[in-house]
Amino acid sequence: MPNEDIRPPVGLRPVINVSGTMTSLGASIVVPQAIAAMGSILPQFVEINDLQRKASAVIARLTGGEAGFITASCSAGISLAVAGAITGNDLAAIERLPDVRGDKNEVIVQMGHVVSYGAPVDQAVRLAGGKVVLIGQATSTYRHHLEGAITEKTAAALYVVSHHVVGYGMLSLKEFCEIANAKGVPVIVDAASEYDLRIFLEQGADLVLYSGHKFLGGPTSGIVAGRKDMVRNTFLQNLGIGRGMKVGKESIFGVMAALEAWETRDHAGIRERETGYLRLWHDRFDGRPGVKAVIEPDPTNNPLDRLRLTIDPREAHITAWDLADALARGNPPVIVRDHEVEHNYFYLDPCNLHPGQEVIVAARIGEELDKAQASNEIIATSLEERSRRRFDGLSRWPD
Repeated sequence: MPNEDIRPPVGLRPVINVSGTMTSLGASIVVPQAIAAMGSILPQFVEINDLQRKASAVIARLTGGEAGFITASCSAGISLAVAGAITGNDLAAIERLPDVRGDKNEVIVQMGHVVSYGAPVDQAVRLAGGKVVLIGQATSTYRHHLEGAITEKTAAALYVVSHHVVGYGMLSLKEFCEIANAKGVPVIVDAASEYDLRIFLEQGADLVLYSGHKFLGGPTSGIVAGRKDMVRNTFLQNLGIGRGMKVGKESIFGVMAALEAWETRDHAGIRERETGYLRLWHDRFDGRPGVKAVIEPDPTNNPLDRLRLTIDPREAHITAWDLADALARGNPPVIVRDHEVEHNYFYLDPCNLHPGQEVIVAARIGEELDKAQASNEIIATSLEERSRRRFDGLSRWPD
């Protein structure tokens, strides 16, 4: 934790993040190696394409891909990868996008994978001139759905790995790749917030897109890795729609440093520390009136756990969503992982805490539970009212 907190002097709230690697909160704590790398290159001039070649070698070593490069974000990576699958290395076609000549621009996506990570995943496809072809239903996709959707118009198939997607009934990546590859269709994987940098290419993907600033702890960025020809075609989009998604020298060099730091990071030690936080919270809250605490593994098999706090408003005198909102309003603000809060629970994610903040989180939750317990009435805002307020701040921005 830095000795000096720059947030209050500039009027920013000193947020404590137990939501996870969320872009809306700044994603993650940037590792010291990346901070040092960015500071060292900022005063210098470099040839960006040559720097990207150096980044490609580091990306290839860590991912097992043939090549790679750095872009503005994982979302940018989706658009660029789709564009590369549509245009190939045709520079005139690259400059025409999102207008497409011919009709080989269809991108197949399982319906249960069309989610929002802050923006709709299918919009990232459309930005590149791609036409989304949805297969299956919201809760089920079978082999025949993918096999039947592949035509001469198919440019690529997109597979999304995320806690947001439907967690059952979907084709596995291995099967998805097997079917698509057999028909010569390249598979692009959105693995923005995933820990394993090699498994998706090993299972048959042609391109994999990672966030450089989530678990890696680099600057805001996206990583493209995979087949050399597809990486090249994706990189060439910087002459077209990728211009607005460009990445600076500091981000490229910072991600390179973060990737190299990943190789030597004490992953087991970090897991042990985070497990200690989870046990502290579990022991503090499990069994309190109306509260059930359970430590659960990550749904996409990342090597980490979270604490699920289930709230019974009849006993706790507060709903799960009102408790989450009270924590966010408080001093200091504690932001929990509340994307499933209508089911009467939210999560505490320990991966972005500075040492000592786990105690503050425990104290703040205890304070809000004590306040609610002392209330004569159940604190229960309607979910409809909460939903209406969701975008109030944006509608008034920048006032």
